[in-house]
Amino acid sequence: MSGFPTLLYKEVLRFWKVGFQTVAAPVLTTLLYLMIFAQAMGNRAEMYHGIAYSSFLIPGLVMMAMLQNAFANTSSSLIQSKMTGNLVFILLPPLSYWEFFSAYVLAAVIRAIVVGAGVLMAALPFAEVTFKEPVWLVLFAVTGSATLGAFGLVAAIVADKFDQVSVFQNFVIMPLTFLSGVFYSIHALPDTWRGLSRLNPVFYMIDGFRYGFFGVSDASPMLSITVVGGCLVAVSAGVLAMLSRGYKLRH
Repeated sequence: MSGFPTLLYKEVLRFWKVGFQTVAAPVLTTLLYLMIFAQAMGNRAEMYHGIAYSSFLIPGLVMMAMLQNAFANTSSSLIQSKMTGNLVFILLPPLSYWEFFSAYVLAAVIRAIVVGAGVLMAALPFAEVTFKEPVWLVLFAVTGSATLGAFGLVAAIVADKFDQVSVFQNFVIMPLTFLSGVFYSIHALPDTWRGLSRLNPVFYMIDGFRYGFFGVSDASPMLSITVVGGCLVAVSAGVLAMLSRGYKLRH
């Protein structure tokens, strides 16, 4: 095997070997969110006409789990390699920056899709969902997961220890996902908060992904994919620039 598929295989095997922790645990946690919020809200809330709240909730929870796990996959893998010193075995082979970047991000996308599929299958008995725009669904799943996977590389490159990666997870990723319309439509918010929500790039990831299920959304899917695609390009460019300089990787 050449460098890229070998590194990709290593990254996929890394999370698959501990699948109970990296796949089953996020599925269970997300399913608990569904059960609690669906039970608490019941039929008292209807975000879109003719769509039950529990059905509305599922795409948001699926995408939230995918984004958080895509970030966790790249950030945890790279920071572990930095802290334990085995990063040298990845830097020494003649791997290009694109191969390094692509292997990590693609492995993050694979983990995100596996987790998302698990959450979706576990949630199907609790509510009825449709797949009216499957192309948009797949497009937002891949681009959103790739964006968070690339951002996970940024966090791991900048961080010098595990605690600093946790800062990104707890103070950036978690607030952005929870305040992105996972549990509500932004049209139910006051004007000020609605405007602030539109500044959150994760909102467009989740809203566009939800459009793939129901064919309705709070923002135009074209606007959403433009924002998400722009974020992916910007974050990827930043990562590749840091890799080319060896920033905090080569000493």
